[in-house]
Amino acid sequence: MKFFPVDKIREADAYTIANEPIASIDLMERAAGQLAEWIVSKYTGKHRFLFFAGPGNNGGDAWALARLLWHKGYKHISFFLLDTGRSLSSNSEINRTRLEKETDIPVHAICNTKDFPEIEASDIIIDGLFGSGLSRSPDDLASELIRYINGKQKLSLIAIDVPSGLFCEDNSGNKKEIIIQATYTLTFQFPKLSFFFAENSNYVGEWVVLPIGLHPDFIAKENTIYHYIVESDATGLLQPRKKFSHKGTYGHALLIAGSYGMMGAAVLSARAALRSGPGLLTVHTPRRGVEILQTTVPEALLSIDESDILFTGNTLLEKYSSVAIGPGINQKTNTRKALPGLLKDIQVPLVIDADGLNILASLENWQELLPENTILTPHPKEFERLFGKFKDSFSRMQFQRTFSTDHKCVIVLKGANTCITVPSGEIWFNTTGNPGMASGGSGDVLTGIILGLLAQGYSISNAARFGVYIHGMAGDMSAECCGQYSLIASDIIDNIGYAFCVLEKNRK
Repeated sequence: MKFFPVDKIREADAYTIANEPIASIDLMERAAGQLAEWIVSKYTGKHRFLFFAGPGNNGGDAWALARLLWHKGYKHISFFLLDTGRSLSSNSEINRTRLEKETDIPVHAICNTKDFPEIEASDIIIDGLFGSGLSRSPDDLASELIRYINGKQKLSLIAIDVPSGLFCEDNSGNKKEIIIQATYTLTFQFPKLSFFFAENSNYVGEWVVLPIGLHPDFIAKENTIYHYIVESDATGLLQPRKKFSHKGTYGHALLIAGSYGMMGAAVLSARAALRSGPGLLTVHTPRRGVEILQTTVPEALLSIDESDILFTGNTLLEKYSSVAIGPGINQKTNTRKALPGLLKDIQVPLVIDADGLNILASLENWQELLPENTILTPHPKEFERLFGKFKDSFSRMQFQRTFSTDHKCVIVLKGANTCITVPSGEIWFNTTGNPGMASGGSGDVLTGIILGLLAQGYSISNAARFGVYIHGMAGDMSAECCGQYSLIASDIIDNIGYAFCVLEKNRK
């Protein structure tokens, strides 16, 4: 799914108004209708709703929403208009007039802090103060009101389109203490880029995309580097299995994993790799890992290292379709020495994870050693070891994208909305997964899945996107069975097959 920076969303609005055609006030009414439907599906009219609006079009949405809810039987509504010294936008003025003519909702002006209303714990707050056009942090009375609202206990706080005070992309210069802390953000047509960054989660809460019918021609023809992965994307990526295929059809993957005391990582990664569909899997492992792997993963072939306890190299690579290195290999001296040789010899797509990344970060000029068609799968701390610290997620994402394009590699920055940058310059955010997956071994499972997909001929970009989605989907299925608190990496592996089944069924 595409999404756009806020300036392009404004262009989409204008294109829709001109080419549907539809009046801007009617497009606002359509958006308010979507807001009302969502609220009615979640809350009853017994609650008191307090609306806070500014003078712009975000406030116009609030006026329209309050009126629509009143017509649906929600009678406990109060409306508060922040006096910023600006006149209402034309659409806000129209919707204010409609509300005053059609309802008996009380409207109060907020001219100073004495006008702030009492907020009770059972109240639902609707934030329509500032929208996506905000370019500087709120100040004066607006900042005091935001602090006041945030400081009060309430049942829920619903932000219209974007929490007031939050910029849609770059918040590096923003005043974080003057941003509405929403329970839900009901955004129109597209998520905003800032929703995908961890430091903004306390402001955005749970975000929901509401379709408002922006013109499909604009969306189809307009280019963007930003995408988020949904089930239809994953279904489209799934490669069909041919009737007369055999194990040679689906490639031979090599997993370099495990060391003495860390064979569990190798087992998890190997099992996940096999579940993702390669024809053959070989695990290169130290001698002391042989019995463990042959017992726990009988479907895997073994390549046995000269060392009893760790990876030291000497791996023949010619027969493999893809290679992954890192899960549980440790960071001992001989393993550190072996990694540069592997990077020099590799001729097929490569995944580097875990200790492989940590060793890589310790090598001088490691970027020059990195082969093209490599996938790096760091978590945030590993990313920091590789590339240094960044002041915020936005600047880190920009660097990540540039590195991927310059070095023709994929970076999978793992997290709640895993960020994937690819050589073409596109950025993809994942939408599956849950906090229960934040446990040891989950990353090893992801490495195995991506490795298995690469062996079957998926491109590095598609293998990363599809692998991350399947991994999160299997994690979500696991959470449904055993809950987030009890979820372990083996549960994810057990549900990989079910995730594939769902996607295959939807493709037919």
